[in-house]
Amino acid sequence: MDRKKQVLEAASRSFALFGYKATTMDQVAKIANVGKGTIYTFFDTKEQLFDEIVNGVISEMKSIILREVDHDKKFFDNLFRVLDSFLEFRSEHELLIKLSQELRDVGTPQSQEAMAQVENVILGYIEKEVQRAVSQRELRECDPKIVSFLMVKMYIALTSEWNKNHKPLTKEEIKEHIRLFLENGLAAHA
Repeated sequence: MDRKKQVLEAASRSFALFGYKATTMDQVAKIANVGKGTIYTFFDTKEQLFDEIVNGVISEMKSIILREVDHDKKFFDNLFRVLDSFLEFRSEHELLIKLSQELRDVGTPQSQEAMAQVENVILGYIEKEVQRAVSQRELRECDPKIVSFLMVKMYIALTSEWNKNHKPLTKEEIKEHIRLFLENGLAAHA
């Protein structure tokens, strides 16, 4: 097996189990079953190792976008497919779950930066698609940065924040509310 890949897999497991703050190079070496010096042949610091893993996650997310977006479909159909896929990816990806917990509980700068990078991938996709939909007159004129921000925050609020004090909404109920507030308000009227 490729040693670098072995180190990355071990580090990914360690960060997912212990978070950024509690992961050490000794732990990664033990999980990878290599000497600590082997890690340092590929990565100078824990930060570099972590960044490489986060970049891998972001690449996976970009693949989701490419897989889910069909420009023959309407903007909101694509939006819902991508957001559903991202939510599923995020809820099943142990590293993102742990980083979200670490961000909430400890607030390490590295977990904050990683989660911001993940959110920026989503925001960037939506912003670009809003611009495209406006230019095709599928949506009315708007500020794509603000609209993408509101869409993501509303989706996160309805998929996770709401559940803290209320019965969880189904995917269809979430889509109904997003349609009510965003699609009907942004749709270009003939």
